[in-house]
Amino acid sequence: MRDVAVIGAGVTKFGERWDDSFRDVFVEAGLKAVQDAGLTGDRIDEIFVGNMSGGRFVNQEHIASLIADHSGLALEGHVPATRVEAACASGGLAVRQGAQAVSSGLSDIVVVGGVEKMSDVQSDQSTEILAAASDTEWESFYGATFPGLYAMMARRHSHEYGTTREQMALCSVKNHSNATMNPTAQFRREISVEDVLNSPTLADPLNLLDASPITDGAAALVLAPAEDARRCTDTPVYIAGIGQASDAIALHDRRTLTTVEATEVAVERAYSSAGIGPGEVDVAEVHDCFSIAEIIAVEDLGFFEKGSGGAAVEEGLTELNSRVSVNPSGGLKACGHPVGATGVKQVAEVALHLRGDAGERQVDGAEVGLTHNVGGTGGTAVVHVLSREAPR
Repeated sequence: MRDVAVIGAGVTKFGERWDDSFRDVFVEAGLKAVQDAGLTGDRIDEIFVGNMSGGRFVNQEHIASLIADHSGLALEGHVPATRVEAACASGGLAVRQGAQAVSSGLSDIVVVGGVEKMSDVQSDQSTEILAAASDTEWESFYGATFPGLYAMMARRHSHEYGTTREQMALCSVKNHSNATMNPTAQFRREISVEDVLNSPTLADPLNLLDASPITDGAAALVLAPAEDARRCTDTPVYIAGIGQASDAIALHDRRTLTTVEATEVAVERAYSSAGIGPGEVDVAEVHDCFSIAEIIAVEDLGFFEKGSGGAAVEEGLTELNSRVSVNPSGGLKACGHPVGATGVKQVAEVALHLRGDAGERQVDGAEVGLTHNVGGTGGTAVVHVLSREAPR
């Protein structure tokens, strides 16, 4: 098995992109990544595309063929393309599949992308579409939405550990502050704790500004064997560890509401394969679809003890250049959450920091980064550990 490197990355502007089509958004990200890697299309061996629900958001299935076609790689080279779906973890899983293709020797140069165009339907339709990532027979059929499911997790975490509404709100405040320095972010504006607490209620105790938005956007990476990476770029970033795990899709079938066990298992697998521990991570992009999700994530990833995530946020331990810089992009909350693209964007963001190319939001001296992508309320979790140093 070969070690794998990220040699190119591209992220589109996230937001409501009314004037752009689904295919336009993806091609934009792919071209940015290929140009960043200094490649031409005839060197690409394979494509993996993360997409949750193109069939319902834009009435388009057969996504992989569409992407290959409009990237100019179908008629010229007949490059194989594969769609990957794991709800909101589709992008992270696409990265894993692409890395496995390179690692196995099946392909040398792989483009991994993720895309979602979510604003072409009404908000009630998007809520219904996203609810399909839960257990449709036993959750969404009875009216459970993701705000409601995560609100139950928030209430239980507050009950067991004393996590406060203000601590949750601080996650949103921090991520909006980070997003002001990210030119691709959907929301580049500061907010306050009072703004979060006074925003409309979604499902008590979560309000509108506790939640990630509806977003259009795409991200792409170019992967190559580590041994060849420096022939393409002076600043490769190496995939040091990968972990994936599954859990019950329905929240009521889990052992606990305050831990996403799939995250715990996936990150342990990633740490083990990378040969590191959580204390060595400098920068992390975690799945903050709701503010409580970030608090639970920083605990499950081992950055802080279970129950202390809220206090860690309150003490500033997850801010830029603190103990661990969490969601410097603005996270799902402020950078945006085009569900099929999020896991790919996370890797692109961490790669920028390890390359020293993150601009105003650069994490000083970042050597090791982590990405954490979740499907549903935790039925799927995918974790990647990335390093600036080549594997030994």
